[in-house]
Formats: sequence, structure tokens, C-alpha cells
Amino acid sequence: MLSMGGGDAAQAQALANHNSGAPVDFAAGSIEVQDRADRVVLAGSVRVTQAGLTVTAPRMTVAYTRSGGTDVNRLDATGGVVVTKGDERASGNVAIYDLDRRLITMVGNVELRQRGNQLRGGRLVIDLNSGRATVDGRGAARGPDGNAVQGGTGGRVTGTFTVPERKQ
Repeated sequence: MLSMGGGDAAQAQALANHNSGAPVDFAAGSIEVQDRADRVVLAGSVRVTQAGLTVTAPRMTVAYTRSGGTDVNRLDATGGVVVTKGDERASGNVAIYDLDRRLITMVGNVELRQRGNQLRGGRLVIDLNSGRATVDGRGAARGPDGNAVQGGTGGRVTGTFTVPERKQ
């Protein structure tokens, strides 16, 4: 369940303790290996999975290091990105998954959903160690109607939380 931990933070429990050391599998319409730059460019309905975490986007760049093998250390996804694990879903215009720091940062019209609860804003940072998700208004945020909400600080965080039925 999304639980408020402060004005704009929530617990993304399915994402807590995610194994960012698990193998990274991908499917894409095309792949371009840029070996000298230590990166791979994936395009065309890209789908990356890792230990139950799925990232989909039209395009992704995968950065890696070669230390006795190929170790993926960062994924940059663009063009409308969706991250899912369990019943949690996050979406935004752009996402960066830093495997070494165990952080997923999404920017631009971000939305975090779980079991009818939702948060919207300009930027979302998910800490895969703790499962803590922080949404702020940097960049344009969307209101409940889907229209941009602008303010002096670049937008506000909006959200909806479901309330369980209480017995009388």
C-alpha cells in the first residue's frame, strides 16, 4: 500500500529491496552496440526486465562497464516510460535507472499508482533500497483532469488516496 511518509513521499513496497544485481533481460525492435562508448542503444517498443521489475519505452540507452564481463550500470529511457513491479506502476516522459546507486529517477508528467492510489508531479525518485518514492513539482505537474498545473516553483504535487470502508 502507498503510505504517506511526509508531504510528498510514499512507500513503494514492491520496489523495496529490489535486486539490482540480477540479470537484465531486454527485447527491442533494434539494437546498436557502441562498444567504444560502452553503451547499447535499444529502439522500438523496448522492454527491459530485472527480477520482476519491468521498464518499457520507445528507446533506451544502456551504459555498461567491462570488468571481466559486461556489467550494466545505467539505463536511460525516453519517449514515454513505464516502470512496473507487482501492483505498482510509475510513468513519466524520461527515466534514468542508476543500478549502482539503486535509484530510478523519472521526469516529466510523472505518475505513481498503486491499488487506486495515485501521485502526480514533475519528478519522481524511487529508492530501491528502502522502497521510498518521492514526488516533487519540478517540471510541469498534471492535475486530476490531466491538464498541466503550473506554479511559481514549476508545479505542484497532486494525488488521490483511497480510503478503506470503515465499519460503523
